[in-house]
Amino acid sequence: MSATPQDPRHALPIRLNIDDSDSPSDVVDALFLGRFTTGEQPYAHSVSIERVKPGASLLPPEARVVRATRDTDRSATLAEGTGWTLLISRWSRGADITVTAETDELAARVLGQATEDAKDEPEPQPENVTMGFWYVSPRRGPHRTTRQIGAGTWEEVRPNYTAPVAGAMDRLMKITPDDITGRLLLLHGPPGTGKTSALRTLARSWRDWCQVDCVLDPERLFNDVGYLMDIAIGEDEGTAQGRWRLLLLEDCDELIRGEARHTAGQALSRLLNLTDGLLGQGRNVLVGVTTNEDLERLHPAVVRPGRCLARIEVGKLSHREAVDWLGTDEGVSREGATLAELFALRRGSSPASVPAQNPSADAGLYL
Repeated sequence: MSATPQDPRHALPIRLNIDDSDSPSDVVDALFLGRFTTGEQPYAHSVSIERVKPGASLLPPEARVVRATRDTDRSATLAEGTGWTLLISRWSRGADITVTAETDELAARVLGQATEDAKDEPEPQPENVTMGFWYVSPRRGPHRTTRQIGAGTWEEVRPNYTAPVAGAMDRLMKITPDDITGRLLLLHGPPGTGKTSALRTLARSWRDWCQVDCVLDPERLFNDVGYLMDIAIGEDEGTAQGRWRLLLLEDCDELIRGEARHTAGQALSRLLNLTDGLLGQGRNVLVGVTTNEDLERLHPAVVRPGRCLARIEVGKLSHREAVDWLGTDEGVSREGATLAELFALRRGSSPASVPAQNPSADAGLYL
């Protein structure tokens, strides 16, 4: 004789212990789950909004607020109505909204009322491009947010690069999905030569077919398998419609230099697996890496033929190019100048520096 299945609400003992390590927000979260846990309100609907319109309360009509908390980086509001309960968790400009209700239809309707016309969508500017930013949040785990980033056209910024670089960039800016042969985009060269500026312009040039995301903590990405899988496998906006994604990893010298230690080597193998291994199979993912390392110091597996969509060394402008850019030769070295140095000269400023010391005084001491 088979046993009668036990009601899930009776199978789960409910106990809430509170001590001085808990915050008011923790209590609000726990209270919100009560009716869902007991089965009184067995249906739940949730949504996240990256940018909430200023002044939007996110409360549906006839909502009664029963708890509200606020701390330095988050606020929480618990509200209820006939047959439903609502939790609003807000951070910065964004919010998570969850509704539990007695019926699925009621949960969907209340959530729709709470979020109606609440999303802030500023008018897109022709010179801007939407760029995503990935990072691991202590509260929410791997998280992606978006920003509008100003970016000039390639015709506007082309004079910022020496002739060979500009020629290589000409071809890169015109690439379409049908032209993709490798999955790794590598920009290397000294600091201040305009690698990041080039990537912003690339995001604008490719915005019709490619979503560009910058990973703010790349050293963690390839050492945290869960984080990597969220980015590589998870569906982001647009990818379901066949759009490509370009993941930008800036200043990854430790990751791709030739003499990488064991831990960096594990991260490197995952990077390579994402670009042309099993992890990247079936995913329209490109990886863009910037580094200050010389090409000769990079790991041979990174620069082998067939892996790179583009491998461009971004260097100084020559003396003649720098003079043409600045309009004068005042302050321009005979060896040329980086883009950062030229902008500093144009502004009439120079980087702060420590005056040269007397070499005979305290010669053996360092800070």
